[in-house]
Formats: sequence, C-alpha cells, structure tokens
Amino acid sequence: MDTLKWWQQTAVYQIYPRSFQDTTGSGEGDIAGVTRHLDYLKKLGVGAIWLTPVYPSPMVDNGYDISDYTAIDGRYGTIEDMDTLIAEGKKRDIRVVMDLVYNHTSDQHAWFQESKRSRTNDKADWYIWRDAKEDGSAPTNWRSIFGGPAWTWCEERQQYYLHTFAVEQPDLNWENPAVRQALYDAANFWIAKGVGSFRIDAIVYIKKPAVFTDGPVDGADGLSSIHKMIANTPGILDFLHEFRRKVFDGHDIFTVAEANGVTPAYLPQWVGKDGAFSMLFEFSHVNLEFPDDEVWYRAEKWSLTKLKKALSDSQQATAANGWYPIFFENHDQIRCVNRYFPEGTDKKKAAKAMATILFSLRGTPFIYEGQELGMANTAFARIEDYNDISTHGQYQLALDEGFVPAEALHLVQAHSRDNARTPMQWTTAAQAGFTTGTPWLPVHDDYPQCCAESEEHDADSVLWYYRRIQAERFQGEAAAILQRGRYEELLADDERIYAFKRILDDQATLTLVNFTNETIDYDVSLTEGATVLLGNYDAQEAGRLRPAEAVIYRV
Repeated sequence: MDTLKWWQQTAVYQIYPRSFQDTTGSGEGDIAGVTRHLDYLKKLGVGAIWLTPVYPSPMVDNGYDISDYTAIDGRYGTIEDMDTLIAEGKKRDIRVVMDLVYNHTSDQHAWFQESKRSRTNDKADWYIWRDAKEDGSAPTNWRSIFGGPAWTWCEERQQYYLHTFAVEQPDLNWENPAVRQALYDAANFWIAKGVGSFRIDAIVYIKKPAVFTDGPVDGADGLSSIHKMIANTPGILDFLHEFRRKVFDGHDIFTVAEANGVTPAYLPQWVGKDGAFSMLFEFSHVNLEFPDDEVWYRAEKWSLTKLKKALSDSQQATAANGWYPIFFENHDQIRCVNRYFPEGTDKKKAAKAMATILFSLRGTPFIYEGQELGMANTAFARIEDYNDISTHGQYQLALDEGFVPAEALHLVQAHSRDNARTPMQWTTAAQAGFTTGTPWLPVHDDYPQCCAESEEHDADSVLWYYRRIQAERFQGEAAAILQRGRYEELLADDERIYAFKRILDDQATLTLVNFTNETIDYDVSLTEGATVLLGNYDAQEAGRLRPAEAVIYRV
C-alpha cells in the first residue's frame, strides 16, 4: 500500500460553532471559543477540526445561507479571530477545515441582489431563473428539501428562481463559468489564509437537468421531491474535476464532500486517485429508516443486517481505490446512541460501542462535538422550541398528511437536526459552562452527568474511552492493522452482532459488537487464541457478549 497521507492517520472533529463555546455571553458560540478548547481537542487526539459555516449569514439555515464567502460573521468574531485559530491550531498540529456551501447562496448575497434586479445585468444568469408556465404557475412541481415549492416568484424580474432548500437560499447557476470561477477564487482565498482542508456541502445538486419537467406527485401537497429530480445529474463530475484542478490540486489538504444519494457502487467515480474528492460522505448507513426520501412520517423500521450491509458496501467500494470518512453523527443527524440501539439501552455502553466501530473500520474517523461524551437526543415540549428550518417543514408535512400535532411533534423529537445542535456540555455549572447568557438552544438536562468536566474525573467515562481507542488505533500495537488492513465482514446474516476483521498480511483484528439489550452467545472459535485490545466492559468472556458490548481482539 502507498504511504498514508496525514489525514489518513488521524481523526477529524466536527464543530458546530454556534453550539460549541460562547466567550461573550451572547448565548451563541464563537471562534474564540473554539481556540479556547484546542488543548482539549489535542488531548482527544484529533488532527483536524471541521467548522460548519462561520461566514456572514442571515442564519435562515444556521449559516448554510451565506451572504459573503470571504468574510466572518460578526456573531462568531472577526477575520483576525480566524487567523488566530488557524495559527494556534498549527502549533498543536491541528488543521482547520472550512465548510464550502456552493450549491446556493443567501438571497442577501450581493450576487443575488444584483441578479434579481433585471434580466440584463452582469449577474443576470448567476442563478436559476425560469418563466412561469402559461397559466402563471411555477415552472415545475418540485418540492424543496425543506418543504414547500422549490420555486419562488420575483416581481422585479417577473420570473421564478429555483431554491433546492429554503426560499432564502437561491441555487447558483454552475453552467456559468464566471460563477464557477468566483467560487474557486473564494476557496483559494481561504487556502491562502492557511486553511487545511475543505468539506463541501450538498454538492450533488449543483448540476441541473437540461430540461426541467414535472415529477410524480408524492404527497398531499401535490408536489414532487426535488432530490429525485436533480440529484447527481449526469455531467456533475465534469464540474467537480474542474473544481479539483482549480483549487485542490497541488495543496497538502483533503476534501470531503456531502453527497446524499451517491451509493457505495458509485464511490469509485467520486473518490480516489482519479476521483474529484479525497473522501465522500454517503448516507446509506444513516438513512436506514428513509430508503427513498427523507420524509419523517414515512420512517421505516430497519434491521441490523441492513446497517451492516451499508457499512460493508462502503468499505468494499473504497478498498482498492479511495478512502472512506467514517461517521455516525454530524450536525444534520440525530445522536447515534439513539439511532442504532433499542430503547432502554445503557447510553454509556452504546456510545462506547459506536466508538469501537468508528475507530476500527478502515478510513478516517469523524467525531461530532459531544459524541465523545455520549451526548443523546433531546425532546423539546413544543414545536416553537425548535430552531431548525427543516424541522418546521417536516412538522408541516406531517400535519398536511393528517397527523395530529402531538403525533407530528413526536416525529420531530425523534428526527430533528436540533438533537445534534444543543450546546456542548463542558461543566456542571449553569448552562453546562457553554455561556453566561441565555443559550440560543436549550442545554440538554443531562449535562451534570454528561459533560467534559465530570467525565474528565471518571476513568470509565465515554471521554476516556475515546482517548484510549484513538491511541490504540494510531499508536497502539495494532495501529498498522487498524489503519491499513483490509476489511472482511463476518456473521453477515446475524441480526444481533456486527462482526468484522481488519487483516494486514498475516495479522488481524476482530471487532464484535452486540446491538441488543440481551446477553448473546456466538461461536467461541472466532476468538480462539485471541487477546483483547479494548472493550467497553471490564472483562470479556469468549463466546459471549453482554448488552451493547463491544470488543476488539487481536487474532
């Protein structure tokens, strides 16, 4: 195998800055708060931190509606604060990863403000504009990701503009070379600043079909999912390879793209030596309950074999060419201890079990803030308590389908993105040490037990387990196997145990995880002659796994 690059030999930590650490009392986190905790992150063993957007934004979609790609929003600090973060991170061998949101801008961006004024100005074709149908209705019946029509009428131009997401997030026209160059210039601005890598948001939507047509109606609103109509349109890779040539090539950085809808079978076209990106977030293992489209009231039950197949398919698809970003949480997903384990499971054991998988699969582990503490979902009592725009859209979709408000709220509590966005839990003090003011989202009520301060003093905590397992993966006796070894699934048809080996020459590790609340037995010959590297129980018994037990063996 070729020599591994720096980003293949470390873990990445995702930060949602608004919820990480407030240093001003505003109730919202800031860049200085990230800098404050760099030593905590260094102790956790991460080599890069990915920041969700900190650019100027009206915050309709919590920063994913950007009004200036080369500045910092005042709520997060200044460009000098970013310079300080980059410099202090470099001292600790921690690189800063910026989030690029290039499918759309805010409707407050200067580009859109000019584009909407007329059909003849310099930026008239920087966005997706279309005339109304003969009857005056929208060009197509597409439903936006956040609910409601994906087209909005503009009086000034007497045309509709397309927005895959919110009304306030108009889609850019990637067919225009000037648009693409402006986006490349913005990325290169941050590389010149010393940014270490990029995550690229919602990239599957940048290429639109040559002809816009109505889709099949799939809801009571009479609309059709835009995702099914525009995601991964042929020709998208031509744009992305140009992106790579103009920005990424020649720099010692990694790129990881969000690509909902790209299945493992297509990963080799997107990543690897000839791919557009270093890594690709695909979502088959976190969309188990949504096999077709993410509509919360249509959530389906799923089996463990479905999860195992999704993970195995991704491992195999990048085995010979490419690299996989291993993740179970991010700012758009619910907490993994709630998603993958049955009700009543010991959350501490479940969090350690997921960490065991995270650090023993092949790829780069991505930790989301609070995951290393075992943070769990919340459940706000009223829909008004939720901030997330998609949550309100999904709530309305459920009401439109005939669900009563209590049922719709239950769906929200189970699936809302705000589950991952509650403030980081630092101490046992008021507001979990996140702020001295009123937090923008309520702090989870379990913070006295589940916080960095409490877990620092508990050697059996989830935090200490994360530290131990990352050390095992990158500096331990089996480090070479866990970083370089090929993946081989075992017990593929078992609905209770996820089992896999990592094999390097004549050496191997074996990971076993029990996804049930019961003690279960397995073929003891699997671990014959093996020694325990790490587990989430104090003592292991060959041939038996206790509830939510996870263990890595050297075999």
